[in-house]
Amino acid sequence: MTYDASLALSPPRHAHNAAAAPTLSRDAAALLTEAEHLAALHEITSWPGYAPTPVVALPGVARAAGVARLDYKDEAHRFTLGSFKALGGAYAVLCVLKEVLARDGITASASDLIAGKHRERVAGVTVCCATDGNHGRSVAWGAQMFGCACRIYIHANVSADREAAIAAYGAQMVRLDGDYDASVRAAAQDAAANGWHLVADTNAGGGSDEVPRLVMQGYTLIVDELIAQLDEMPTHVIIPAGVGGLAAAIAGRWAVVAGAARPRMVVVEPQVADCVFRALRDGVPSVMDGDVNSFMACLSAGEVSPAAWPILRSVVDDAVAIADGTAIDTMIGLAQGRWEDRQLVSGESGCASVAAVLALADHADLRAALGLTAQSRVLCIGSEGATAPELWTSFTDLNPQDISAA
Repeated sequence: MTYDASLALSPPRHAHNAAAAPTLSRDAAALLTEAEHLAALHEITSWPGYAPTPVVALPGVARAAGVARLDYKDEAHRFTLGSFKALGGAYAVLCVLKEVLARDGITASASDLIAGKHRERVAGVTVCCATDGNHGRSVAWGAQMFGCACRIYIHANVSADREAAIAAYGAQMVRLDGDYDASVRAAAQDAAANGWHLVADTNAGGGSDEVPRLVMQGYTLIVDELIAQLDEMPTHVIIPAGVGGLAAAIAGRWAVVAGAARPRMVVVEPQVADCVFRALRDGVPSVMDGDVNSFMACLSAGEVSPAAWPILRSVVDDAVAIADGTAIDTMIGLAQGRWEDRQLVSGESGCASVAAVLALADHADLRAALGLTAQSRVLCIGSEGATAPELWTSFTDLNPQDISAA
């Protein structure tokens, strides 16, 4: 499949967060407590199929980007879901069910629910959320694994293969007109009206920050894995940002673990959906107007998660916004091994971190603003594999399963 190469001509944009500090502010630290992190670590690592996702060295991409080293945390291998989201939504579902059971005086673990204990009580519980694809898949997977009912809201631009992948876990699907942010509000309203449990990765549509914080705690496991996997600390960590939950979890957890020695944290977004970019630049979040749908489908958000914002403001240093064409070109290049690295299955949003580093290569002013040099060691969070496999194949002319098997 061809695409309009002119889309790749729009240069990247950069914003610096003047409020960023070496360590977490007090209010940000309260959102990512060590006790909650350890609880998430204990439960998630007990699930069947848990294993740390690999870190892939991409020396060819590093040369093209003009940096000393570039590593890629490949979340395509996260359980069977193909994205980092498997860690968050399903964990939040578990916590919701444990709380429901606790009201009845029942203490239960993930292992208990997976084994079918308390199934009659749990089966009467409905969880719901809105999604661009990956979060809903995680919530539906968690609901199936732990035994409750599930209802997932998707918007007009969610691909048919993403919808089918979610429905395969037994979720009832609700497709609405409008964009992601409209579906977030609809899910929140229907949950409140029907007594369902909203398992959202953002509280922009209403409600407390409790569940979005649980989702972020699931994501913090990625940092623990990376600390064990890397032989030296990166100078820069590049993280895709949708509503900001993953970026907050990565940057926040790294600040807890490393303190003032943490790497420079940089988020990347589509230029048409740069809500985190604008919030960091302006010092305050605002709701974007107009169409925020991007090729980077899982980053197509127009409003920062209020639960994530205190952490983003505290320890995310920079934001980079890239054009859709930049992501398209990078996704194809990684799939084909263009830079003489191993072929990589990186989805539309998963490739965004690498795309940003490559896009900055020819912009000396932006590299200087970000502190990127020939000595920099860059870690890119590859947030997803081919979670929309038909679309991925249509652009790359390859089969993601063939590359993964190789």
